[in-house]
Parts: sequence; structure tokens; C-alpha cells
Amino acid sequence: MVVKCRWIQQRFAGNEVKAMDMVLATTPPAEFSTAPRHHHHHRVLHILTQSATISLPHLKQIHAKILRTAPPPHQSPQIDYLYSRLLHFSALQDLIYTLKLFQNIPNPNNFVYNTLIRAYAHSKLHKKRAFSVFQQLLERESLLPDKHTFPFVLKACAFLFDLREGKQAHAQSLKRGFASDVYVSNSLIHFYASCGLQEDASKVFDKMPERSLVSWNAIIDALVLAGDFDEALRMFAMMIPSFEPDGYTVQSVIDACAGLGALSMGMWLHAYVLKKCVIEPSFDVLVNNSLIEMYYKCGSMRMALQLLESMSRRDVNSWNAAILGLAAHGEAERVFDHFDRMINEDNLRPNSITFVGVLSACNHRGLVNEGHRYFDLMANEYNVEPVLQHYGCLIDLLARRGRIDEALDIVSSMPVKPDDVIWRSLLDASCKQDEGIDLSQEMAKRLMEGDGSESSGAYVLLSRVFASANRWDEVGLIRKLMMDKGVDKEPGCSSVEVDGVIHEFFAGDTTHPRSREIYQFLKWIEERVKMAGYVHDLSQAPLVDEDQDGKGDSLRLHSEKLAIAFALLNSKPGAAPIRVFKNLRICNDCHNFIKLISRVMNVEIIIRDRRRFHRFSNGSCSCMDFW
Repeated sequence: MVVKCRWIQQRFAGNEVKAMDMVLATTPPAEFSTAPRHHHHHRVLHILTQSATISLPHLKQIHAKILRTAPPPHQSPQIDYLYSRLLHFSALQDLIYTLKLFQNIPNPNNFVYNTLIRAYAHSKLHKKRAFSVFQQLLERESLLPDKHTFPFVLKACAFLFDLREGKQAHAQSLKRGFASDVYVSNSLIHFYASCGLQEDASKVFDKMPERSLVSWNAIIDALVLAGDFDEALRMFAMMIPSFEPDGYTVQSVIDACAGLGALSMGMWLHAYVLKKCVIEPSFDVLVNNSLIEMYYKCGSMRMALQLLESMSRRDVNSWNAAILGLAAHGEAERVFDHFDRMINEDNLRPNSITFVGVLSACNHRGLVNEGHRYFDLMANEYNVEPVLQHYGCLIDLLARRGRIDEALDIVSSMPVKPDDVIWRSLLDASCKQDEGIDLSQEMAKRLMEGDGSESSGAYVLLSRVFASANRWDEVGLIRKLMMDKGVDKEPGCSSVEVDGVIHEFFAGDTTHPRSREIYQFLKWIEERVKMAGYVHDLSQAPLVDEDQDGKGDSLRLHSEKLAIAFALLNSKPGAAPIRVFKNLRICNDCHNFIKLISRVMNVEIIIRDRRRFHRFSNGSCSCMDFW
């Protein structure tokens, strides 16, 4: 029986496996030997070009037929293409078989080399070999890399953070005349951004004579990866007149809004997505998840939960975003409720990130019993293996509740090595609870012995121990030790959005054009809160050799106080809450000060610090003074 090509063309799309079986299994071997070889290759080529996937057993059958009927290469120019297609399908399934195929191709062409490079670039274990195959290609005098070669090589280098080999590939692309190729340039932007070289990524983008949507997506994503959120939003504004954003663009820009705390821009972007962007169904949930995260990071938990409830389809990441947001806002009971709803309403299993959120909620509220219960539930019922973040939440919870011995027992028994975050949380807890200077010094020593030796955190916390005990000589010694080791204290920085514009302030900042007015207004506010009972907490003073008045002056100039003063200067009665975003944890002095401002000035203030959200209203804070 001879299977006609016309029948294959008509039926092939509907049942690929059946078509291949008809060609490879039901056709007698003798018929293959008597039929014209080029006719047989046409039929096999049709299978290899029209199939979306081919199983490895079928692929090996095709390979065997080609070997049995193949004419000399000079008589059939299709042979190279047949082998390149074989290589393409085998690379998706078996790299060992792929390499054997490659080694038996007499004259591999560019497509063959590119296919093998791409196979290694996409593999989990053999990405390093992509560059070695690229080097083999360069050594072939008769072949040259093309515009498809470099993106595959650079993708592998980006994944491996291999700067040396990636730069070599960049040099070769320039040497071969691909400096202006949009595909190669896009790959270079991604490569440099992945290696943390944002400046180099921007240089490539700036030199591009022609850009695609992928180019803009690559540079915006690179800027977000680098934490340059302002520049990412500026690039987005430049892109819009020429290109319609897609799902990748939207996700990156939403992340930039979340990083800045730019609620107005985030809401505008949400509206823009609803009105103008055609988001693929596969991106719909991803974009909504990013919006939920953006809203909660911008301090609008109400909008985040409204969006969650409106989603027609939710995955575990949708619930995780809501749970993490509620935990950061200190709403533990609602976290537990959403945890139950995720399991019961959407029939989803919690994962490792879910339990980070739930344990964080327990930690922010000091719920020790609940923390133990969910930690046990995670391992025993859902088979989620605890990692450092889970242990860190439980240890911090116990330590801050005064159960430092219990926390230390967990540190000594857990199967992973404690990191700087755990030692810092233990040091912080010992500082706040007067556990003794000796214990605090021991914690600080452990922290400085680890990767935190160049960080200012341990020095600052230990200085507060001495400051609380009025041992200012030791505070001075710590400052000298920091200077000797070249450790700089991270400057406090706060941002606030007023009329859609983000204003940034550093501690003691005088660069703002309205600095004089801000300082005068802050002094007036301080006089009013002093009448309400405010007194400086000098234990929060920075590491400086000053007299008592000098320490008080330094506390007046903390960045969040400047940001709040500026926002109050420009706010109208009945305006939305003031939202301030700070890079460090809020200190006791500022916390007390802002509580009184909220009462005296009758204003709601939301602070997002490094650890959590604080919602100040009518003289109290949502954290209930536990943070």
C-alpha cells in the first residue's frame, strides 16, 4: 500500500501521529528501497516541517529511514536541512542523542550549529556548552555566525552570569557586522542587565538605530531589575507614542510603580491596561497578580482585595499576593481567612511563599501559638520543606516575644545555617528587651563574622544597646570601629507622592527647593506635638559624638519627618492619606512623633518601612507598637 502525499497534507494537521505511523510503519520497507529517494525525502521533510512535536521513538524511525535511503550529499541539497530538522526535535528531548546526531552530520551548516547552540542554551544542565559550540562555529572557515546565533549564545551567558564569554560574544557580533541588528542588540541588553551591568545595557539601547517593542521591554525590565524605577517609568512614557505595550511591558512598569510607591501612576496604568492594552489570556492572571502586589505595596490594601475578588480566574500566586499584602499591613486575622478561602474556594494547595506570608502575619502580630501551628501544618500536612525564610519568621517571632532562649534552640537545631537576617533579628530583639549587653555583643559578633561584616546594621543596633544604657563612650568607640573598617551607615531616605509627583528626602536634606519652608513648618509641628506630650527618644540618635541638644536636632531631621512636613504643607482638608515610603525601619522616636501628628493634625499617615506598613490615625498605629 502506498500512502499518497495529498492524503497526508489533508489529514496530517488533525492527527500527526497517525500520519507518521502511516509513513513509517505501514509502508513496506521494500517500497522505500524501490521508490525514488528524493520522493521519499520530500515525504519525510513534510513531516519534519509540519509537525509541532515528534516523539523520540518516531524521530529515531525517521532517522533510520534517512540513513537507509540517503543519497550522497552533493546529489541532495535537502539532506542538510533534513538533519537540521532532526536536530531541532531531538534537542527538545535528548541532548545526548542530539550530540550524536550532530557529530554524524558530514557538513553541518549554520542552521545546524544554531540549533545545537539553542538546545544547550535552553537546557538546565548544559548551558555552558552553548559557548563551546559557538567557538567551534567560529573555527569553521566556510561558515559564519548569523543574527540567529548570537541571541542563543547570549541567552546562555545571561543565565550563567558569564560576563567574560558574553563580552566575547558581543565583540564577535561587532566584528561580524551585527552592531545595528535589533535582535542581537535586544539580547545584549538582557545579557548585561542579567549580569548587573545596567550602564552597559543602556549604552547598547542608546546606540540602536532601530528599536522594536522587545527592545523597549528589555531596557524597561533591565531598569526595574536594577531598581531604577524612575528611569523605567520615564522610558515607558517615551515608548507609548510609538508602541502599544504588551503583557511584558505592563508587568515591568507595574513593578516599577510598586517599587516607588507611585499609587497615582499605578492606578493610571491599571486604567490604561483596561482601556487600551490587549493582554493575551495567558498574561491576564499574571498582570492582575502584579496589580494586586502593586496596590498593597503602595499602601492601598482595599484596592488590592477588590481586584482579587473581581478576578474570574485566580491561581496560587493571586492568593499569595493578597496574603503577603495583608501580612505586611499587620492584618493577621484576614490572612488566616484568605488562607482558608484559597484552599476551600479555589481548591488550591498553599506553597512555600504562602507560608512565608502566613508566618510573617503571625510575626507582625506576635502570635506565637499560631506561628507554631502554621509552621507544623506546613511541614506535616502540605509537605512544604521549611527554608531560611520560614525559620527566620518563627525565630524573629519568638525573640521579639521575649523567648530568646527558645529562638536560639531553633537556631541550633535547624538543618540550614542561619544567615545575617536571623542574627540581626536576634540582636534587635536582645537590644529592645534589655537582655544584657553581653548577649547583644555576642549576637553582634556572630553577625559581623558572617556576610554582614561590611553592613552597618549590626553596628547601629549595638550602638543602641549602649545608648539605651547611657554608655556614650562605647557609642563613640563603635563609630571609630566603623570608620576604621570603612563601614558607612546607610542614609535614611523617604519618598512621598504629592499631586502625582514623587518627592524624595534624605535625613538632614536641604536640596529640596522648598527646604526653608519645610524646616519652618516642621518646627511648628514639633512645638504642637510637644504640647501633646512628645519627648525625644535619644536612644535612637545616630552614631555621632554630640551633646544632648545635638542628638535631639539630628532626630528632628529624619527623612520621614521631612516628607510628612512637605506633604502636610501641600495637602487639602479631607485629602487622601499621606503615604510615605522609607528605606530603613522606622525608629521609636519617629514612631511616637507620627502617632501624635496623626492626632494633633487630624490626618491619616501610612508609612511603609523596610519591615512592614504602619497606619497612623488618631494617635495610634496599626502595628500596636509591636514592630
